Amino acid sequence: MKIIKSASAVQKLTSGLRAKNKLIGFVPTMGYLHEGHLSLIKFARKKADLVFVSIFVNPLQFGPGEDYKKYPRDFKRDEKLCRDAGVDYIFYPDVKELYPVIYSTFVVEEKTTSGLEGEIRPGHFRGVMTVVLKLLNIVQPHFSIFGQKDAQQASVIKKMVNDLNINTKIIVAPTIREKDGLAMSSRNVYLSNLQRKDAPYLYKALEYAKRKIEDNKYNRDVDFLSKQMYKLIKSRPSVTKIDYISFNDTETLEEMKTLKQINKKTGVLVSLAVRFGKVRLIDNMVIKR
Repeated sequence: MKIIKSASAVQKLTSGLRAKNKLIGFVPTMGYLHEGHLSLIKFARKKADLVFVSIFVNPLQFGPGEDYKKYPRDFKRDEKLCRDAGVDYIFYPDVKELYPVIYSTFVVEEKTTSGLEGEIRPGHFRGVMTVVLKLLNIVQPHFSIFGQKDAQQASVIKKMVNDLNINTKIIVAPTIREKDGLAMSSRNVYLSNLQRKDAPYLYKALEYAKRKIEDNKYNRDVDFLSKQMYKLIKSRPSVTKIDYISFNDTETLEEMKTLKQINKKTGVLVSLAVRFGKVRLIDNMVIKR
């Protein structure tokens, strides 16, 4: 396994690999890897001749007062995990490598970023899309893998790739969870013992929605279902705020007001974002009826 810090060096390498018809798989990350990341790497390892992983905490996607400086970092740990998982190359640039002093070009999508995380975190997706487009142009992968846990991000990236005719395939892999249902996240390390005990109630709320939506006899509207989920989560003592509980079309991300709007083939994306003090967790589930 090799570690490369230069964007131009990666471009030169991958251009040569493509010329030799080597299939390149790519997993972009912000580091502090967990089993969720490793599942993406293992998927790529099965499909690709060569697997690239990027480790870069992207400052552009953090807003004022968010946890950019405190975001967990441990490159030595990440390096070992990547090596053990069979990664061929780690792209590990510093901030100046991707954003020189004179940098002033950004990517903006004007529809699927308007709600959910985009509404709560203005500018977040401008940062996400900008860095992902740069990484795709640098690594030049045949396919790139993102996790379902960041469902809106995956949807936005797929739209960007389609709209801008980027030569890569976007694969969305399932969310990996702890035994109690909590979605794996680098931010989970911030949780106190009580918060960690309460955090699985996000998944319990999603499971509640799943049971009700799959029950063809259940005809309550989305507002009632959202309120029941809200009560379940807010019953936990360490929950300080629920940013949103939302029901959206899985493709357009348009908000749904009634279960009658659910497409029987694609289902509905049920998403939520919850704060435990300074720790903010997101989760989601695609549900069909």
